[in-house]
Amino acid sequence: MNFVENGIYLNFDVAADGTLKLYHFGSRPFDPNTILDESQKTGFRVVEVQMSGIDRPEERHGTKFIVTAPGYRLKYQRHSDTRNSFGRKLEFVLIDHETVTVVTCHYQFFDGISVVRCWTEVENRGTENQTLEYVSSFALTGIGKEGLKSRDEKLTLWIPHNSWQREIQWTKHKLPELGLCLNQPEKISRSSKTIGVMNSGNWSTKEYIPMGFLENTETGDSLIWQIEHNGSWRWEISDQNGHLYLQLSGPNETWSHWSKVLKPGDKFTSVPVAVGTVTGDFEKAIAEITSYRRVIRRPNEDNEKLAIIFNDYMHCLWSNPTTEKEIPLIDAAAEMGCEYYCIDAGWYSPGFWWDSVGEWQVSLERFPGGLTEVMDYIRSKGMIPGIWLEIEVMGIRCRLAEQVPDDWFFVRHGKRVYDRSRFQLDFRNPEVRAFADEVIDRFVNEYHVGYIKMDYNIEPGIGTEVDADSFGDGLLGHERAYLQWIDDIFERYPDLIIENCSSGGLRMDYAMLSRHSIQSTSDMDNDRMVATISANAPSVLTPEQAAVWSFPLAGDDREEVIFNMVNAIMLRVHQSGQITQISPDRKALVKEALDTYKRIRPDIRRAFPFWPLGLSKYSDPWVCMGLRTDRRAYIALWRRNSEQETISLPVSFLAGSSVKANILYPACDPCPYCWNDGTATLSVTLEKPYSARIFCLEF
Repeated sequence: MNFVENGIYLNFDVAADGTLKLYHFGSRPFDPNTILDESQKTGFRVVEVQMSGIDRPEERHGTKFIVTAPGYRLKYQRHSDTRNSFGRKLEFVLIDHETVTVVTCHYQFFDGISVVRCWTEVENRGTENQTLEYVSSFALTGIGKEGLKSRDEKLTLWIPHNSWQREIQWTKHKLPELGLCLNQPEKISRSSKTIGVMNSGNWSTKEYIPMGFLENTETGDSLIWQIEHNGSWRWEISDQNGHLYLQLSGPNETWSHWSKVLKPGDKFTSVPVAVGTVTGDFEKAIAEITSYRRVIRRPNEDNEKLAIIFNDYMHCLWSNPTTEKEIPLIDAAAEMGCEYYCIDAGWYSPGFWWDSVGEWQVSLERFPGGLTEVMDYIRSKGMIPGIWLEIEVMGIRCRLAEQVPDDWFFVRHGKRVYDRSRFQLDFRNPEVRAFADEVIDRFVNEYHVGYIKMDYNIEPGIGTEVDADSFGDGLLGHERAYLQWIDDIFERYPDLIIENCSSGGLRMDYAMLSRHSIQSTSDMDNDRMVATISANAPSVLTPEQAAVWSFPLAGDDREEVIFNMVNAIMLRVHQSGQITQISPDRKALVKEALDTYKRIRPDIRRAFPFWPLGLSKYSDPWVCMGLRTDRRAYIALWRRNSEQETISLPVSFLAGSSVKANILYPACDPCPYCWNDGTATLSVTLEKPYSARIFCLEF
């Protein structure tokens, strides 16, 4: 069975024993010669499902999620080929006759995009309980099989590392560098080694972004994938019978303490994942998945308008707000052209606010006239008010936490789960959701809040035992209940903007980002380091969702203010800083940056990223990121203490084009630059060791 859709070629086959095989998923037609002999066809299963108490054959070693049981026994029943509002939809139905387990594999295509969304449904149609331990959402054997060179030589794996204040750091590896050496006779290639990238817990991106990129440098073919889940997940690459496989999944028992009992008639649906394939490099793959991300995202005005948000936290009030402090900031933000004004943390507590969080009542010591006075003042200045919340937690000094029962919270071994002096609320509990609804309703209807910075600053770990088959089952249930709660909020208040923030970017996944229009990318408070996060951000989320801090300081000179503003104005602006203390000419630079942003934001929301110098590392002396449309390209360039004043930026897609280059920002601080037709490069001289500019190339 051959299928071709949107440049994706798939080859399925039903083996003699009834097993459904996926022999090919790629940007070129299937070449049967890439599978050398019959012994190598024992893999290539379309799905892996592991249940408790079933033996697994000997060909599996270690903790690999291959030759699962009953996964290896599943037999093809039927398939359907239909269309829906997104595009083509393939469904394959398999059955294990011994346990009477029915498995349905879903492949959802999207018109004009070379990315497929996949997920798996497992249904117990038998008469006995069955316990799931692992379910793949996507399984592909034979990755990198095309070409003649050794896989050790031709395959490059890109892994996106992530952490607090060190977000979005891609590394590139040959497989032997990660311990998976395959340069032996490939027919006997077999090991217990996996390249596994994963998360366990509720901070979904605390160590990695749930995506990856695999490039075949010999043939030019590549795979890109993302796991769309806000909790525990895993992808792994390893070998099976002479071929490499890739598997994507949500939680599992081995790595995240997840198991799920399916009673007769019960059904479980795995987390969705997306897999794309292109003939091309990283930038082409990112463009494809950027298109996909825009299609699956909740339609909303914010991603059309790209409003400017002022937030009073970063290098500003640092979570110590009062009415007296807010009024001059509101005046300054309005003068500079901000459109939303968000009061950050601390507004509910007269003193130390961290461990008293959770009741969401205003501190009259901080705001003697109440929040209404300040919210009204924000609106009088032509801005929409916003507020900081952390709705999923209660601090250990929150009075309400002492009054509600334990089943409001995560519990393990009979005790409430603590992290950083806070309890984790369990959104499976209808009383918790009702409480959270009341908080949102109150702020929207009484205070007319139009923006919520929804933060999340703890990691409660592997889950909860309350009403759960396993800790991980409780965690997954909470995460899905929280997503449903967010959906319900947006249904009630479709114009409300809710920023997804988790200590910056520690839940930067497309379970959240398919709902939220804007994402905090970092808590990094060093503007020179923010440049790297800004440059890399469009690789893991759409530019119009990537919120970046700009925070000019009182002592900054002109170049330092410019550097700070360049960090933000090609993505989403989170304006902050000491704007009431900077000099008038520095204020003019901030206003010019925001005015520039307003001119280019219609392009930002439909642009695709490129990287003339490659993705950035924190140690790079030069940082560069571009956004391209069909008529213009914008390039942000940062010098970070480079020994050289001049650099040439290759823009290969403009080779042979007639190009007009201009400095976009700032207008009154020029620097030497020129466009070179013959080499399709932009040469720039930045004289100060720390400086930045934005250029516009029209073609």
